[in-house]
Amino acid sequence: MAVLELYLIRHGIAAERGPEYPDDSKRPLTGKGIAALRREAKALNSLGVTFDLIIASPLTRTRQTADVLAEHLEGKPTVTHSDALAPAGTPAAVMQEIAKHSRKARIALVGHEPNIGELAARLIGARSPIEFKKGAVCRIDFDVLPPKALGQLRWFLPPRILRKSE
Repeated sequence: MAVLELYLIRHGIAAERGPEYPDDSKRPLTGKGIAALRREAKALNSLGVTFDLIIASPLTRTRQTADVLAEHLEGKPTVTHSDALAPAGTPAAVMQEIAKHSRKARIALVGHEPNIGELAARLIGARSPIEFKKGAVCRIDFDVLPPKALGQLRWFLPPRILRKSE
């Protein structure tokens, strides 16, 4: 049995970059993005997927993604934020953040591309990044904490699969 189930999630559909949002960090989720995440949370519930903790990037769209998931997932996981998951964050900083929560068995990380895809690849030993569409979720299991060896990719669900499983 895994000591840590780590879930990597890319934020939902956000407002486009442009004059309305000169500060990229403040771009919010769209109504369509929020509705899609609600459907995804419902699908995760039906699959028996739950989190003990959700750690999100501090940017608006990732915080909103974490909040929508936490509100609609069974178990109502706690949400916290970490600069390690912001676009300027590093995989080493993410691992340090995970290590702070060693008593949690199921941790979800909500971040951005290309970081989240690069992190997933590094955690499983893949040579090239894994492409995360907005709202995609993957699970990587680790046998030791903090994660030292490579994790095992258990599954990867693109958002359209999650939304079809209602």
